[in-house]
Amino acid sequence: MDDAEPNRPSYTLWQLALYALKLGSIGFGGPVALLGYMYRDLVERRRWISEADYKEGLTLAQLMPGPLAAQLAMYLGYVHYGVRGASIVGVAFVLPSFWMVVALGWLYVRYGGLGWMQAVFYGVGAAVIGIIAISAYKLTRKNIGGDRLLWGIYLISATITALTASEIIWVFVLGGVLVWLLRAPPKWLNLKGTAPSLGALALPAAHLDWPLLGQVLGFFAKAGAFVFGSGLAIVPFLYGGVVTEHHWLDERQFVDAVAVAMITPGPVVITVGFIGYLIAGLPGSVAAAVGTFLPCYLFTIIPAPYFKKHGKRAAVVAFVDGATAAAIGTIAGSVIVLGRRSVADLPTLLIALAAVAVLLKFKKLPEPLIVAAGAALGLLLFPLTHRF
Repeated sequence: MDDAEPNRPSYTLWQLALYALKLGSIGFGGPVALLGYMYRDLVERRRWISEADYKEGLTLAQLMPGPLAAQLAMYLGYVHYGVRGASIVGVAFVLPSFWMVVALGWLYVRYGGLGWMQAVFYGVGAAVIGIIAISAYKLTRKNIGGDRLLWGIYLISATITALTASEIIWVFVLGGVLVWLLRAPPKWLNLKGTAPSLGALALPAAHLDWPLLGQVLGFFAKAGAFVFGSGLAIVPFLYGGVVTEHHWLDERQFVDAVAVAMITPGPVVITVGFIGYLIAGLPGSVAAAVGTFLPCYLFTIIPAPYFKKHGKRAAVVAFVDGATAAAIGTIAGSVIVLGRRSVADLPTLLIALAAVAVLLKFKKLPEPLIVAAGAALGLLLFPLTHRF
């Protein structure tokens, strides 16, 4: 129905905004899981977004720099409601987790660190791996199917991601170009077709340190504009700038900031709000968040009209298929990368496997329950496994 009547959506913009607000409030699991939630809820269950529009948005988000899940949410808002939809949905998606990390930043500063985060993350990290694995499995089954060419691109992309622990933009581009040339070649090629108190959160000081805020805004804008892939891809870039170059945080504070990103819902890159708070309070959080998300917003709405206008052409469809296969391969590879970091011993392995088994058995079980169970197990088991 979405394809037949693209100008008559079956939902209102405010319904989509409320969904984005909810996903930003309870959507655990990082970018890979968030992509899976949006596909499941908006394409499969509610049928608000067509599969073609979702794939176009996923490809655009993979090809453009910035946080993956936030860009996809913005594009899905754009599909039927243009720039206004992208703006409202983007803000609704990011705002809940932003205020959560600001609150955690305030607690962190007030009470001198969050030691309990290690215990929580011990269990949550393992449970999240199970959630991500299920999301990758569903996306693979739905989008790759039995297509041998797409399987080849998928496996190459997954292998590269697993070996390099990074998402390489040229893999998406080459995957798209390959399928385009083989299945919908331009006329100038002679190719034939063959078989991608919290009230203190107000200004912490009577004056603003504008030079520092300018540095924060500039650094995080560079991070948002030049780092490709999921929110996890920005972590090495942030480490180099925040810890090594500017010395705004020490090693322990940076690790805690990454932990905050993983134990809060919404986009992983929202950790910039926590980092910004440690640097310069609430104004620092705002500067870091604006710097990070403004570039990805512009990189979404500026090319979006082209995707909407030309996205149904055979050449574009072929390119999107190839780029989507590479993107999903990257998601599958990231399960291995993240698993190596989060599944460190037998208890975490059992938590991850239990999460997979439970989600396969109870398909409608809300993921936040899995995350809560992982947190509880982490608080219970971490003191026992790290006694010495």
